[in-house]
Parts: sequence; C-alpha cells; structure tokens
Amino acid sequence: MTPAGAAPPASAPAADDSGDLAALAKGGRTNTLGFVVRLIARIPFLVIATRLYGAEALGRFASALVLIEIVALICSLGEKRGLAQRLSVGAGEDRARETNLVYDGLLLALGYSAVAAAVLLAFPDPMFPNGMNSPLDIWLVATIPAFAVTEILLAAQAYRFDIATTVRARAVVEPWTISIAAGVFFFIPATREAGLALAFIASIYAGLLTALWPFLRSYGLPKGWHPQARALAKISSRAFPIIGADAIERGTRLLDIFILGLFAPPQAVGIYYAAQQIASLPQKLKTSFEPILSPVITKNLRIGNMGAIAAQVRQVGFWIIAVQLGIALVLGVPGEAVMGLWGPDYVAGTAALALLLAAEVAASMAVVSESVLVYIARKRNLALSVAIIALQAVLTIAFILIAQHYGLGQGFQAAGAAGALLVALAVSSLVKSLLLSRLLGASIGNWRWALVHAAAPAVVVGYAFTFMPEWIELLLGIPAVLGVYALVIWRRGFSEDDKVLFRKQDAPASEPDPVSTV
Repeated sequence: MTPAGAAPPASAPAADDSGDLAALAKGGRTNTLGFVVRLIARIPFLVIATRLYGAEALGRFASALVLIEIVALICSLGEKRGLAQRLSVGAGEDRARETNLVYDGLLLALGYSAVAAAVLLAFPDPMFPNGMNSPLDIWLVATIPAFAVTEILLAAQAYRFDIATTVRARAVVEPWTISIAAGVFFFIPATREAGLALAFIASIYAGLLTALWPFLRSYGLPKGWHPQARALAKISSRAFPIIGADAIERGTRLLDIFILGLFAPPQAVGIYYAAQQIASLPQKLKTSFEPILSPVITKNLRIGNMGAIAAQVRQVGFWIIAVQLGIALVLGVPGEAVMGLWGPDYVAGTAALALLLAAEVAASMAVVSESVLVYIARKRNLALSVAIIALQAVLTIAFILIAQHYGLGQGFQAAGAAGALLVALAVSSLVKSLLLSRLLGASIGNWRWALVHAAAPAVVVGYAFTFMPEWIELLLGIPAVLGVYALVIWRRGFSEDDKVLFRKQDAPASEPDPVSTV
C-alpha cells in the first residue's frame, strides 16, 4: 500500500535492534490478546443497545459521543504519544522528576477538562443534533475529565513498558462495565431512557480507577512538586501539534457520525454506529501499538538511527496490516449475518460494515507513519491531517446527499459515509508514508503479495459458507475463514522476524533512553 522509498543511508548508525523488536513484539502480543478480549466484551453491549434500546436511541447516543470524545482527547494534551518524549527530555533517569512531570500533565488536563465540561454544560446543543434520549444525557460531560486523565495515566504506564494496564482498563473493565450497566439501567424505570448515557459514564470512571491504582503504585505521589505557570504554558504550546494530530485522527472516525446526525435520521446513525463498533475494533488494535512504539522511536531518535526507525515502522506496519486484513475477512465476508445479530433493521448496514473494515486496513500505514511524524515533522503532519479530514467531510456530505437525491435508503446513506472514510484514509496512508520515507531515507512499505495469496482462499471459503444457514455461517464459517487465512499468511507471508510477534520472550527491562528535542 506504500511505495518503496530510497535505501537507508550508509551513514546510519548500526545498532542491535533485537531488544526493540522484543519490546514491540511483547506489547503487540499483549494488545492482540486485549483486542480479542475487547471483541468478546463488546458483543453484549451491542446486543443490549440494539435489541433493547433500538436504533433511534442508539443513534442519539452515538451523536452525543462525538463531541465528548473529541473534547476529552484534546484535553488529554496529546500525552498518549507526547508523554514519552516529554519524560525522556525532562527527566532522564530521575524517577521523582518523571513523577512530577506526569502530574504537570494531569493538572493541565483537569483544568482544561473542567472548562470544557462547564462550557458544554451551559451550551449542550452541539452534543445533541438529534435531541436527547433523556435529560440525564447532559451528564455525559462528566466523562471528559475522567477520559483525559485516564489517557495520561495509561501513557505514563506505557512509558515504563506496562501495557497490561491499558488492556485491563480499555479491553476488560470499560466494555464489560458498559455492557452490564446498560442492561441494569434498562430494567430500572427511572433510568431506562438514559441507560446508554449512564452506562457510558460508569464505564469511563471504572476505567479511570483501573488505571489509577497501578499508576500510584508505579509513580506514587509527587514530591517537592511546585507547578509553574511558565512551564505549564510551555507544555500546552508544545503539545498543540500532537493534540491536533490526535484529535483529527480520532475525528476521522467520528466525523461521519456527526455529519450523519446532521443530514440523516437517528435510525441511520444507529445502524452506522452498530457497524462502526464492529469495524472500529481493528482500529483499537492498530492504535494500541502506539504506546509501546513511542519509547522505542524516541530512543532511536536520540542516537539518530533513522534506519532502525524505518525497520521498526516496516515491521509493526506489516504486523498490523496482516492481522487487520484477517479481521476484516472474518467480519466482512459473513457481514450480513454479523449485522443480523443486532436485529433485522441492522442488516442494511452490511455495506457500511464492509467499507469500514476496508478503511481500517487502508489506514494501517497512516497511523504507524504518524507515530514517527509527530516527533520529526509535527507541523507538516498536522497540516496533512487537516487536509485529510477536510477531504473526508466534503466526500461524506456529497455521498449522503447523492444517496438522498436518488431516494436511496438509510443503509446507502450509511455506506456513503463509510466510503468517504475509506477514500480519506487511503489517501492519508499514501501521503504520510511517502513523507516519512523521504525523511528517513529508507523504505517503510508494509505491503507484501502474500497478503493477497492468503486473502484469496479465505474469501472463497467464506463465500461458500454464505449459502448455508446463518448460524452455520457464524459458528463454522468464521473459524474456517480465519484458519485458512492464518495458515497461508504464516507459511507464505511471515519471516522469522515477523514470527517474533507470536513467540513469548522477555522484552528488555531497561528504561527508555533520553531523547533530544526533535
């Protein structure tokens, strides 16, 4: 999907990357397990939300989450990717200094979150373009500070190579809490209409507590901490390009819902949201590599080893596209049966599901490239991100209006939004990978023809199962598709370095090296 760049420069410092590869593989295994757990935990929520609450209530809930998630992400100051560099530069080997720097970020996040929550509490209309399910929905603003603080806590743990906390919070506690709470609130008359919003609030705070306990054990309370206004202002200003990139990257997954909420009825938003919740799981897998990739990148930036960074991007990029393509086939080939699980009304979202899954595969290289660009070309990366989301907005509106002009149903309108996302993310991957390849002076391409060789027989097997009853298609067809794809990609696509991802070995226990300001 990405073209080959120039060969690595001969002057690039030689380094033994086996430790970095082990660290990336260990984080990748942990996050792959987290993805499976998250997939299992997300299913009960979707069943409850679609079967009990219905597409209209789900659509209003989804529209409200758009602004909440974007604002919370902005208030986290881009620390998901920026904290590793800030700690490396500002703390070195000083653990107490590390702790104080993290608390600087937490203080800023709480301050920005409080202001943002107060503004939305006073002017809630932008959150609810299709109206509220209940007056209690307004308290979704209470999740903004909790979400922002949790992002920083998890980034701090990832800096010390603790990815398990992220998996527990994001893949176990949050999805199971929202599933259980949504069911409980539905059967309480006083909270039935607000059940989805209240369940989401409960899940975010449960995730916060899950992240807070290991953070306090690892970092403790600050010692001799005296926040200074000038230092806090510097953190805010330096974080702006990363905040913009993070907000836009997440915004590409939320803009379509927002525009659908403005131009389409809430039922269409609900159908699209159900499809997106399935398709976004591969996206969680992709972005979950970022916390463990950031310390490795910053270490190699310190010594100027651009060749090693290119090799790590190629390695992680192939891991991600290989796993994501398998997930897309497993969920996309039997897409009608998968969407039918939520009810007959949701089958109309099958095309949207297929396009969304394809979009996540297309986006794989953009996200990995951006993990490096935010350090070495943050302003150019931000400018490209702005252009991409503008392209997506124009295409989304155009495709929805075309579907409405020709009298096409809600499923076609949802598919139009998904198609716009696919085009935008494909362009993003192409442009950002070209830029990174030129800056590193090395190829970062993650495409291998073995992906086609593995996908082709998997599609044939999956298509054969579509002629059978849906329960057979789901129970037997999905494992068959996965098995065929995994067998071929393992034998024809994975080198010995690739197979490290699936072999348990100890990652290095050393702390990340300091990195110079880039």
